[in-house]
Amino acid sequence: MAAAQEDDMFDSIVMAEERFHGEGYDEGYSEGVQAGLIEGHQYGAINGAKIGSEIGFYLGFILTWRSILRSGTNEDGKLRNYFFEPPYSKKLKILDSLEGIIKACPWEDPTNDKLQENLEKVRGKFKQLCSLLNIQPDIMLSKEGSGFSF
Repeated sequence: MAAAQEDDMFDSIVMAEERFHGEGYDEGYSEGVQAGLIEGHQYGAINGAKIGSEIGFYLGFILTWRSILRSGTNEDGKLRNYFFEPPYSKKLKILDSLEGIIKACPWEDPTNDKLQENLEKVRGKFKQLCSLLNIQPDIMLSKEGSGFSF
């Protein structure tokens, strides 16, 4: 019986390194998972806020320009001469198209595979609209927040 007890003690000493390695791995893995969840949440919140700010800008831009185009004034604030200036229906159609793209996309679903693709469509349509309106927007997204200027 004493020999069996000595063998158990010897096995526990020999297997200690393997046991500690396994326990360390398990502890490190669980801490890594927890840290990854926290980091992923922060990253998602920051990037979600940037995308939300950008989409909000586009929607505000649409409302503002729709109001300007329907008010009877040019982009420079002067009254339009309906006899000599082309109708603004094309600009309004592009505004409506941009709004339709934005409203059709499920922005609240971060797992949507087409989120970036939809954002690129919106950006492309916005550039087309700016070209048609003859304005040069300067959109800058940074860590401090988003800034939009014309």
